[in-house]
Amino acid sequence: MHPAPRPSIRDGTDLIAAPEADLMPDLLLELFSEEIPARMQRKAAEDLRRLVTDALVERGFLYEGAKGFSGPRRIALHVAGLPAKGQDVREERKGPRVGAPEKAIEGFLKAAGLGSIDQATIESDPKKGDFYVAHIERPGRPTPDVLAEILPDILRRFPWPKAMRWGAASVEPGAFAWVRPLRAIVCTFGPETEEPEIVRFTVGDIESGDVTYGHRFHAPDPIRVRRLDDWAAKLGAAKVEVDADKRKDVIAHDARDLAFARGLALVEDEGLLEEVAGLVEWPVVMLGSFEERFLEIPPEAIRATIRANQKCFVLRDRETGRLANAFVLVANIEATDGGAAIVAGNERVVRARLSDARFFFETDKAVPLEARLPKLETIVFHEKLGTVAERVGRIAALAEALAPVVGADPALAGRAARLSKADLVTEMVGEFPELQGLMGRTYASLQGEDAAVAAALEEHYKPLGPSDRVPTAPVSVAVALADKLDLLAGFWAIDEKPTGSRDPFGLRRAALGVVRLVLENRLRLALARVLPPLDAPIRADLLAFFADRLKVHLREEGLRHDLIDAVFALPGQDDLLMIVERVKALDAFLKTDDGANLLAGYRRAANILRIEEKKDGVSYDAAPDASLVASRGEPAEKALLAALESAEAEAASAVAAEDFAGAMRALSRLRAPVDAFFDEVTVNADDPALRANRLRLLASLRRATLAVADFSQIQG
Repeated sequence: MHPAPRPSIRDGTDLIAAPEADLMPDLLLELFSEEIPARMQRKAAEDLRRLVTDALVERGFLYEGAKGFSGPRRIALHVAGLPAKGQDVREERKGPRVGAPEKAIEGFLKAAGLGSIDQATIESDPKKGDFYVAHIERPGRPTPDVLAEILPDILRRFPWPKAMRWGAASVEPGAFAWVRPLRAIVCTFGPETEEPEIVRFTVGDIESGDVTYGHRFHAPDPIRVRRLDDWAAKLGAAKVEVDADKRKDVIAHDARDLAFARGLALVEDEGLLEEVAGLVEWPVVMLGSFEERFLEIPPEAIRATIRANQKCFVLRDRETGRLANAFVLVANIEATDGGAAIVAGNERVVRARLSDARFFFETDKAVPLEARLPKLETIVFHEKLGTVAERVGRIAALAEALAPVVGADPALAGRAARLSKADLVTEMVGEFPELQGLMGRTYASLQGEDAAVAAALEEHYKPLGPSDRVPTAPVSVAVALADKLDLLAGFWAIDEKPTGSRDPFGLRRAALGVVRLVLENRLRLALARVLPPLDAPIRADLLAFFADRLKVHLREEGLRHDLIDAVFALPGQDDLLMIVERVKALDAFLKTDDGANLLAGYRRAANILRIEEKKDGVSYDAAPDASLVASRGEPAEKALLAALESAEAEAASAVAAEDFAGAMRALSRLRAPVDAFFDEVTVNADDPALRANRLRLLASLRRATLAVADFSQIQG
């Protein structure tokens, strides 16, 4: 069941309402082509919206709102509330003095667009005398002219991941390329109260116009359209739903209804829903089934088979939650037989694919995972890092070493690591690579492996992304950490690090996985000690990479990156959990008045020291002379020395006990004596000995704060 075509995108949230928006012209641009890959459609619509609106704004054309549309055979854009023409330009251009050389006069006339010097006015300046001035007025250009200028350029350089050329002109240098052969361009502009104007331009051999086409089978004839509302309504009547989100809603709603009618529930799959909505212009949802005997296959394998090969959704029993022997398919046509032939065809293919999967599953079960390990010796992981078998050996050794740290049995962790990649050489994973890990767990359970070992075979890949679940079982955590640390250390050792947006080996994801495993399991893990052997500079660079990933993670939690820098700047900071505890304590401290004022006092002291140390060519890091303070110091000077001695000792003791909030409290007691010192004491005293001692006192303040962080790294 399809909803009626949406009458106007002004009913949505993509426009900023304006009292007279309906009186202003709108742009409709549609690019009709052969089938566009589903994965490219939505981004293409967003790219089109961004490129066109950016180009308009750059030229001074503001608008009320814009929305992109995407589908299997078209991407489109509607821009609402554009002006009919650009703003008039009035400017005054100062020219040369009266009596200047002819060449200067000629240059001025050319630049100002004047035919003769008589068109300029003469103005006087008391100091510079008389000079020429050109008063230039240029009427704003009509919007269609500007669109006809910018759109061809945008389309010629459109950022498709892959594009193709076609036709006789495809061999010519600089020939127009599109994702698939472009067949028509609709480009109209005008207010709702008038017949819109066609914005005329040509790209390749396609001229813009006002003609589009409906559904390939149901309505293939040309359709003349005027503007957005007319375009959406006529295409809706021609069996094309232009809004990708509405197609998704239709598919999801009808699939749930069909499942409910059978006592089943849809297994939700947002990725598949997005893909299928990009495969059909007029979704028609149907129900298919397969024999119950195929339910002996692991449910994930059934789902992968049906999803990958047929782009169909699987269903589950509402009461038991188990997979049902039924599936939902989405056709792109309203068949005259009600879809019986389409369903039967899909069932035949699904049956054949499930037969293959069942054969793979039965074949795999006959061979223990351990018996598959020799095959890993024939698979090269990376030419500089050896085979998969060699990598497994490294992971196993590391997992056994990590096991006591994470509370796991070393023998179980080592066993899980040695079997962790065995399912890569199974028939099932060979057919469905996305099942790696999961099939390892399945086969390990069937073969009687310890439950913790079986779980680790699946979970050691996790977390795969920022929203993925983090393993908590100790054996799984040990193997997951070992897998990621070996990956990172290996690629750092051969200098294959991420650069820019390029990260072919997923190293950023691996490092973030380590961060999340440590933090969410609250593990005390000194990274420098557990990393595989690396040269010191390489190890330092890898630790800096972990710091960057930690910043990314903590920024998402609202913590400041400069505070992470302030903690990381201290020597030996590789315990991620303790770093985070320090950062959180520092963040809370700096939000108090005492913290903010102490930071201000620290900066004042640091600035004075930087200036004086540079001027004197010496460091004042030595401890101040307490006897000199006692005999000749000001009362505020004596109070600060006493406070520093007490706070520094108390903060160091608190840090040693990992009581970072206590360390901050100790430092907070410095606020009042620091304020009083700067109010009452002259640092640069006339007496050199007194001056040097006071600078050493300020250096003591700088040193005291290092108990918790390097305050010089703190911004703001």
